[in-house]
Amino acid sequence: MIRILFVCLGNICRSPMAEAVMRHLIEREGLGDRVSVDSAGTGSWHIGEPPHAGTRRALARRGISWEGIRARRISADDLDAFDYIICMDTDNRRDVERIGRGRARVMTFMELVRDARSPDVPDPYYSGNFEEVYELVEKGCEELLRRIREELQEAPAAP
Repeated sequence: MIRILFVCLGNICRSPMAEAVMRHLIEREGLGDRVSVDSAGTGSWHIGEPPHAGTRRALARRGISWEGIRARRISADDLDAFDYIICMDTDNRRDVERIGRGRARVMTFMELVRDARSPDVPDPYYSGNFEEVYELVEKGCEELLRRIREELQEAPAAP
């Protein structure tokens, strides 16, 4: 099982959007039994809350469910529980790396977006640009899915 964790600041805009999009892609590809996805925030302000209304609207326009997604804070245990921890910006990555080290590969989301003009996914909580963020998230998640498919093909069959 490949486990992916998306991380942003409050876990109500960018990372839950990425979680929902990635879950949608994984289910569409029939990989739900081989890949799991979650999201978390580096801050604790919104613990237990559903995604921001702007995130929910962007997902709903595309028929993507956000059901069951609630904000939580990243923990030190996550660094060993996940294979990939994908941070939505460089500040989030720095905050995750301050928590410690684990087996997870920590990276920024924009490393997945070809021809990215910025190292960071802009935070729509402040700008309201949920549609622009969705477009970036979709591109990055499609690239991540491509990489995951390759990884699954290279993995030896389970006994």
